[in-house]
Formats: sequence, C-alpha cells, structure tokens
Amino acid sequence: MAGRMCLGLAAFGMLAVWAAPLAQAQSANQEAAVSASASGEVRRVDAAAGKVTIRHGEISALDLPAMTLVYQADPALLAGIKPGDKVRFTAARQSGRYVVTEISK
Repeated sequence: MAGRMCLGLAAFGMLAVWAAPLAQAQSANQEAAVSASASGEVRRVDAAAGKVTIRHGEISALDLPAMTLVYQADPALLAGIKPGDKVRFTAARQSGRYVVTEISK
C-alpha cells in the first residue's frame, strides 16, 4: 500500500513539474497577445534609450488608468516624435513592460 502511495505521489510530482512551465508559457502568450490603441501627448523622448513618455487616458485593455507612463519603443519608431506632440499609438504588455509598437502624429 505504501509503495502505491509513493508511486502516486511521484507521478503527481512529475505532472506538477511538467504542468508549471506549460502554465507559464500560456500566461506569457496571453500577455504578449494583449495590445491596445490609444492617444496621448508625448512628454519626453529618449530615442537613444528607446523610451518615450506619454500622458494618456485610461487604456482598459492593458489595465492602465489615465496616467503618464514611460514606454519602451524601437528607436526607429521615435524618429520625428518630440515632446508636446499629440500622438496615436499602439502599446502592448511584453515581459512585464509596456512597449509602443506603433506611433504616429
């Protein structure tokens, strides 16, 4: 009886070890799939560091209230963008950070 219980616990443990990375991968895929479009005002641009600070209204799809937030961005996207510009942008949550994937005046 004790042998069967040990075997059952070992099987359960292997299942848990196998299922944990799968759950993390699914969570990461769901996070990467979340993106939203919004509009706002550029407050600061640091193209060399790939950062843009945007003041915007609520972005419910990303669970963001109205705020001013520093976003990561490909430096090429920030060409011609300057503080004070009114912009329309698409942002996504990737690896726990917010990233601008598209931006236009």
